[in-house]
Formats: sequence, structure tokens, C-alpha cells
Amino acid sequence: MSQRPKIHTLGELQSSPWRSRSVRGEIRENLLQRLRTKERLFPGLHGYDDTVIRSLVHALLARHDLLLLGLRGQGKTRLLRQLPSLLDEWMPALSGTELREDPLAPITTQGRRLVSEGGEDTPVEWIHREERYREKLATPDTSMADLIGDVDPVKAVSQGLGFGHEEAVQWGIIPRSNRGIFAINELPDLQPRIQVGLLNLLEERDLQIRGIPLRLDLDVLFGFSANPEDYTQRGNLITPLKDRIGSQILTHYPKDLETSQRITDQEAWTGREGVTVRVGDPLRQVAERIAFEGRELTDFVDPRSGVSQRLSITVLEIVHSAIEARCATLGTSTGQARLVDLFASLPAITGKLELVVEGEREGALAVALTLVGKACKSLFDETFKDPYDKRRKDPTENPDHAVVGWFESGNRLDLSDNLDDEDHWASLENVPGLEQVMQSLARDPKWSPGQDLSAWKEIFLEGLHQHGRLSRDLHDGKLGFGDVMSGILR
Repeated sequence: MSQRPKIHTLGELQSSPWRSRSVRGEIRENLLQRLRTKERLFPGLHGYDDTVIRSLVHALLARHDLLLLGLRGQGKTRLLRQLPSLLDEWMPALSGTELREDPLAPITTQGRRLVSEGGEDTPVEWIHREERYREKLATPDTSMADLIGDVDPVKAVSQGLGFGHEEAVQWGIIPRSNRGIFAINELPDLQPRIQVGLLNLLEERDLQIRGIPLRLDLDVLFGFSANPEDYTQRGNLITPLKDRIGSQILTHYPKDLETSQRITDQEAWTGREGVTVRVGDPLRQVAERIAFEGRELTDFVDPRSGVSQRLSITVLEIVHSAIEARCATLGTSTGQARLVDLFASLPAITGKLELVVEGEREGALAVALTLVGKACKSLFDETFKDPYDKRRKDPTENPDHAVVGWFESGNRLDLSDNLDDEDHWASLENVPGLEQVMQSLARDPKWSPGQDLSAWKEIFLEGLHQHGRLSRDLHDGKLGFGDVMSGILR
């Protein structure tokens, strides 16, 4: 933060290079300057550069109010909260007024009186751009008094004012956002009559409080966020209000795993003191794929609700917590992620899913378990040969031949989360053929030399289960693999 300007009176301000600009004009000029210098506009927002941010830039240059429309967990609020970065760092305002009025163009009776009485000695204060952003979560009980204001009878009587006097008004959050940005999250949740009350504000800036007509030249950039109108039955966005909002910008989920992973790595709390946690690449990929699989599983998950990016964030945090708990129990300072740690994240998944009728019938836990399995399967299919490829005349060419044969001989592999890493990975080495599959994978040019492929062994086994080649059971932090027939009998 730069130092606050050393200008304290109206006279000093008039003698300075500062000039009055509207909020929209201020944002427009600063935005154009950043575009010329190729400065990153909204740090921390990934995957939006060529879509949402492009549309947002066009809207701001057109001096439009904004509506960000999209499903939950798409960064709408985060984007709105970054808009103040396009304002000037410091803004002068008349000292002693409630509406942060322009010293060169006051809009209230009180402001004009202060300038008339004080002249060039009228005191001026400076407001930082972070103080010029106000936000309100729309709820059904939000009233016009909250947004616009109401007559304060105590104020009117104590100052000897009539109830119709402008100075008897206790201003709401929108007038107090004058010369700044005001955002309403979940706009459709506002009662329709309250939405109607915003119509004139967006066009003529007219206010009406208990029948008292007021006209204040408010200077506010409005930003709104909303889910699609058919997302819930809580409310709708009335058409006249929607028509008055300059630009409606559609947000979206990350379009690829790489972008999604950057967001998750940025937002997830993974720095655990006293323990070093390692999450291998395959398990890290699976953690990210769960949300993508959820967005595709429309038979169980409501596509109108979407699957929030918060799902990937909370899954990664739970995986780290599972490793941290194991390290504390075993008295070690380092730990590596295992497949069972991903299944430990089921409680973080269930709360992020809005299920349709079929999903409710299956149950949230079963759907979450399905998503983890499908995420493992998609990674398996991209990495290993198809275990059902019948074009191979010799079945020994299939990568699963030796592995499945060992299980069909009556063997079983039980993995527990209370084993230390060395014993855990050693138990996997007991499966014949599994190491050979990993060695062939390591010879693939896309894999870097010396890469730890231990976690791929678990992905391979889970992938065989998803293809119906092995049975798998999960209970009390224990993961067991066996042949299909034994699994059916159990």
C-alpha cells in the first residue's frame, strides 16, 4: 500500500493534479492502462483468461453493471472481490459525510452545506480502494431499508428535522457504497418486490424511502452473482431487472485437469507443520478427476447444481489429513499417500453432491464411492492396455494376466492404513507380475527416469476391479483385493 496523499483541505485538492471521475470512468482508464502494460488483471483466477475475463474486460470498458451467472464453486464471488484492484489506490472524499462524497461535486444537502461553510478549508479525507467495495448476500429477509435506507425518527426529532427531510434518513448499504462497487451475491434469492426496488437505482439512480422521493446522483458500479434460474426453486431473477444489467457473463468450471489442479493447489490447505506429506502423481490426478466424473455422472448427480471446485480442494485436504494422522499414530515425520487415503475423503465428497432421484436411491456414500472408482478407472484406461482387448490371441500379452492369475489362485491382498510406508509398499511387491507392469510403464518415454511408480500399483489394482477383473472391499480403513468369485461368495 502506498502512502496516503498529504492533502487535507478542499483548497489543496483543487490545486493538485487530481480530477473528478466516475467510478466507471476510473475503472475504464485503469483497465486500459493495464492492458497496455500487459499486467495480469485478476491473479489467482485460472482458466478464465480467454473466456470470462475477456467478457468482463469488454463489459467494464463499456461501463456496464455486471451479472456473473454460473453454478456454485466457479469463482464468481472471488472475481467480484477483485474488481476494486482496478480502482485508484486512494480517493478523496468530504470529511464528515456518510456517503463519501466528491469534494468537488457533493450530492447531499449536508455535503453542499459543508463546502459552502468551509470553503477552501473544508476538510478532506482519503479512502483506500479496498474500502470502496461493499457486498451483501441476498436472503429472503433482505429489506429495502437494508439496501436503500429508512427514516430515523430519533435522528429527526433530536435534530429538529421533519420526517421528509433528507438528513433524517439512515442510509442503507447502497448509498454508503457511493463512489465505489456494490455486489449482491445470489441475486435471485431477493424477494421480487426488492428486485423491483433496484430497477430505478440501475437506471435513474432515483430513491424512494417511505414515500419520500429523493434523487441522489449516486455513483455506484453494481456487480451481481447468481446461479442459473432453474438451479433452485428459492427464487428467480425478474426480467426487468435482468434487462437493466448491462452485461451477463457466464462462468464455467475448469476445462482441463491441469487448470483444475492449479486452482486446487492454490486453495487447498496442505502445509502441515511437523510432517512431510507426499502425494504421488497418480493419486493427485485421481483426486482432481473426482469432480470431473461427478459432472458427467448425470444419472446420479443433478447437472443443474453442478459439482463445485471445492470438492477437489476438500478431497486433497482430507488426503493430507489422513497421512498426517497416520504419521502421528506411527510416530513418523514423513508419509506418502495411498489409495485408502482417497477413500478416506468420502465425507468430503458427499456434502458436495446434489443427487437426483436415482442418486438418492443409491445413497450419497455409494455415489461418492462410485466417483472415486470412476476417477481411478479413467486414469487406468489412459495409462494401461485394455484388459478386455480380445484382439490379442495370446492372453499373456494382457498386462493383467499374471496379476489376475495370482488372485484367481486363491491369494488375497489386504492393505491397512495403520502400516508404515515401507511395510505397505512391500506388501504390494508380493503380487507377481505387478512389478513387471510398473517397469514397462517406467520405460514409457513420457515418464521421467527415477520416478516413483509405487502408487501406480494401487491404481492398477483398482482399475482391474473397475473392469470386473478383481474384487475389492473397503471397511474400517482397510482395503482388500481378491478374485472376483471369492468376492461374490463373501
